[in-house]
Amino acid sequence: MGDQFGEYPPNMAPQDALVVREHAEPNHAVVPYTGEDLARPTLGPLNPFKDQANVLKRKNVLTGSAEETFISEHTFRSKHRALEGKGGPEREHRSGAEIKEENAKLRAGRQKKGDATIADGDGAYLGPWASYKKPEWEEVGHEEDLASDEEVEYVYEDEDGDDVIESGAVVSAPAAALARRKEVEEMGAETTIFHGSAEFDYQGRTYMHVPQDLDVDLGKESGSITNYIPKKLVHTWKHHGGAVTALRFYPTSGHLLLSASADTTVKIFDVYHNKELLRSYCGHTKAVTDVSFNHDGTQFVSGSFDRSMKLWDTETGKCLSKFSSGKTPNVLRFNPSVEHSTEFLVGLSDNKIVQYDTRTRELVQEYDHHLNAINTITFVDDNRRFMTTSDDKSIRAWDYNIPVPIKYIAEPHMYPITRATLHPSQKYLACQSSDNQVLVYGATDKFRQNRKKSFRGHNNAGTAIDLAFSPDGQFLASGDTAGFVVFWDWKTCKMYHKLPAGDQAITSVLWHPQETSKVVAAGLDGVIRYWD
Repeated sequence: MGDQFGEYPPNMAPQDALVVREHAEPNHAVVPYTGEDLARPTLGPLNPFKDQANVLKRKNVLTGSAEETFISEHTFRSKHRALEGKGGPEREHRSGAEIKEENAKLRAGRQKKGDATIADGDGAYLGPWASYKKPEWEEVGHEEDLASDEEVEYVYEDEDGDDVIESGAVVSAPAAALARRKEVEEMGAETTIFHGSAEFDYQGRTYMHVPQDLDVDLGKESGSITNYIPKKLVHTWKHHGGAVTALRFYPTSGHLLLSASADTTVKIFDVYHNKELLRSYCGHTKAVTDVSFNHDGTQFVSGSFDRSMKLWDTETGKCLSKFSSGKTPNVLRFNPSVEHSTEFLVGLSDNKIVQYDTRTRELVQEYDHHLNAINTITFVDDNRRFMTTSDDKSIRAWDYNIPVPIKYIAEPHMYPITRATLHPSQKYLACQSSDNQVLVYGATDKFRQNRKKSFRGHNNAGTAIDLAFSPDGQFLASGDTAGFVVFWDWKTCKMYHKLPAGDQAITSVLWHPQETSKVVAAGLDGVIRYWD
């Protein structure tokens, strides 16, 4: 530096100045020191631990030496955003207490972790995945700048404002809808239509009378004859306008067939003679989910997605009672025992099983331990107990009338069980597991899984598909999402036969309680097929 400018560096103009003024001669006192002398410590001994070479380096800015470097656009943007997000270089200083207070406010805006015992719905467990509550949107001015990651949506208000209804405003139903509602109330919401050729026979008996003029004894004990696998299609009923959701034979005799459908109706058919449609029961406003006969078949209960349950007289079609808990009934089961024949259980979509008495029309008991919607209810052990399955992937066993489970079965590898049926020996429960297999559990004291018995080869994933045992317990039948009825041998677990029964999923399958080889099947296409 001394070589280039002589001994007088103070005369040098600043290097970053725009205009360099040339001095003809010094107009002030000149300090006779070089830049090297100014950078060197003048007093005291040298620091033995300091690198002396760096001390004498030239400083190109007032505070030290600055070097030019190259960074990518992405790195620069991310550093720039980080700085801007915290208020930029002009941000005001905040103490540690203020920063803590702001962090506490942020944490308070986070959702609660939830209850670990709740799987779904309100208060469900979120744990470390709980998100922050943020306003979904905020109004911004027309000229206001947006951040690079923000989106904007332009909302244009109606000029006349007629179609805009403020939140919380009470709006009356249209006049036409009110008139229709009044009309339905006057005639009664529940109606029935008789479709048969004659309501009474020559002796004044209705279709409830068990026919005696057949070559089959319909009064014998179910399962007293050997069963065979059906081979050919005997009859089809095409009276439903929607998917068939449930099929039930008349208790013991099986001379009538009750079917529930997504077309909101329940229909009853004659299985013998003309095989005609006898009666329709209309009253639900949405798809019917399930039906169940009482122990002698004189009455049956139906449940629907309209959140109501109705008790019907099988013979006259009259609606005797209505029940509602405000939730969708997924499954209904009358108690088969004579002692409790007026009571039925309902599995609801809100994880509860409720028990009603048809005489008092009141809720008698509530079984509330499942963590998700109820799928099946099966009476076991001479109807003293019942087993339930749910979407919470568990099986629970209960003593009737006692709302505490006596057995809880849940394994990590289990899938939801959508349908279940009891073996005629009353010792086993076959369960339709959603991983395309049928599992078997004991239905006596232990309720253990029978790992030797597992039935595979059909598809049921994603659909609730019925299971049915032959009355002698020899065969197990199931529907299939590809439109088959599948038959297995109960003892060997081998698949016997796949019966093609339509293009769409077969969801309902039922063996006739008195015949040797008659099976009824129906599914999403709404056609009921009768096989022999």
